[in-house]
Amino acid sequence: MTSQDEALLFRATPVEGLSDFIETDKPATLREEVKRSMAAYFDQLGGQDPTEIYQLVMNEVEAPLLEIVMQRADFNQCRAATMLGINRGTLRKKLKQYGLL
Repeated sequence: MTSQDEALLFRATPVEGLSDFIETDKPATLREEVKRSMAAYFDQLGGQDPTEIYQLVMNEVEAPLLEIVMQRADFNQCRAATMLGINRGTLRKKLKQYGLL
């Protein structure tokens, strides 16, 4: 399986609703959601070992993170960079990388 195939599988991995996973009113942490999503992804691989999984996850997570933070910051790059804890130049580079600028 190529890393492109793995990326497609990662994107297609369904994440069930939180109510299906936890039967409490306590919201799941981001860490719990990531662990659950990764477990589902590995289950769908059927025993195959993925390659370049770090880059796969970063590519899938970083773009939506940047989109949401930019929206929350009213598209103010200085404010968004502060929210992310990175400098504005790094933010601009990442926005360009993902076609968000």
